[in-house]
Amino acid sequence: MSSPRVSQFALPLQVAAVCYRRVNSHAEFLLVNTNGGGKWTFPKGAPDARLSHSQAAEREAREEAGVIGIIEPRHFHVYIHSKGVFWQPGGVQEFVVKAFLMDVHQTRRPDEDFRNPTWFDAEQARVTLAKGREVKYAQELQTVIDRALEHLGEARMAAAR
Repeated sequence: MSSPRVSQFALPLQVAAVCYRRVNSHAEFLLVNTNGGGKWTFPKGAPDARLSHSQAAEREAREEAGVIGIIEPRHFHVYIHSKGVFWQPGGVQEFVVKAFLMDVHQTRRPDEDFRNPTWFDAEQARVTLAKGREVKYAQELQTVIDRALEHLGEARMAAAR
């Protein structure tokens, strides 16, 4: 039996920690500045062969956002993310991102100073994630918030928006 072949068109994988906390029975989400600082995103990065995907996402949350908590072992959503801009060398690179929910119990100073971790309610997170992005990528990130709310049992709130 032959091994499965990976298409030359397969997108590289990243893992993201969708960090949340409960405030007055509603979820707030922790976002961080991107490397360039012009946009907001979830803590994310490349998987590590020595770690499960959820452990790698947890590591990214600790490094980029300075948070400690409980991460779910299984991803709740997969989305497409982009890095770069078409007018610069290298252009736009797309990634498939596996998103893991992380219930934050403690915050500390992140390892990466420029990340500016900030809490947003669900609607603020949806708006903030869309700023400065092409529509299709903005919608992908907004859907992550909607799926997180569904997973956390707050689907009624998401549907009401």
